[in-house]
Amino acid sequence: MRDRQAQAALIAEMIGYGALRTPRIIEAFRAVDRSAFVPELYGGDSYGDYPLPIGEGQTISQPTTVAFMLELLNAQPGERVLDIGSGSGWTTALLGYIVGPQGEVVGLECRKSLVEVGRRNIAPFGFGQIRIEAAGEELGVPGEQFDRILVSAAAPELPEQLLAQLKPGGILVIPIGESLCRFTKNKEGVVHEEVYPGFLFVTLMYKN
Repeated sequence: MRDRQAQAALIAEMIGYGALRTPRIIEAFRAVDRSAFVPELYGGDSYGDYPLPIGEGQTISQPTTVAFMLELLNAQPGERVLDIGSGSGWTTALLGYIVGPQGEVVGLECRKSLVEVGRRNIAPFGFGQIRIEAAGEELGVPGEQFDRILVSAAAPELPEQLLAQLKPGGILVIPIGESLCRFTKNKEGVVHEEVYPGFLFVTLMYKN
């Protein structure tokens, strides 16, 4: 159940220590309440700044981590975003708010039961710009390109197939090992990497 006071306190705390900075991302955190994506069993912990189980051995990420990832991703209204590891749908819904009705968010989840959970959780928000699909055998959506790609599970190394799905000028944010990495592709296709250590994620399942 939504607790607006607890939600406001969590957001204010994240703003206070700099995890949240961008006005549209802050708006997204206010509009897309985490409690709508947390299993009922853990509803009382919805506004705790820590991950929570969502079933199938997966978790809904710590709010501060999600905020940091979205700030790195820097998605803009009207952009096309790929969200790999959509889980219970929270990050996908946040991205849907950020890109707005002129944008598009494709959420991929490899566990079919969570695909249904994510769809059900997002439905009340009325985001027509979002769809959640079952992930295929290949990572991402081969043959398509996106302005932004967000991955919420850790790979052992950079999956080159995701760079092929990133448009020139695009940004990929992905955990690699125990670091969060941002890869920016310039207009000429040259990729710049930034590394932020100290993060733990579930393991990304994919074929090389």
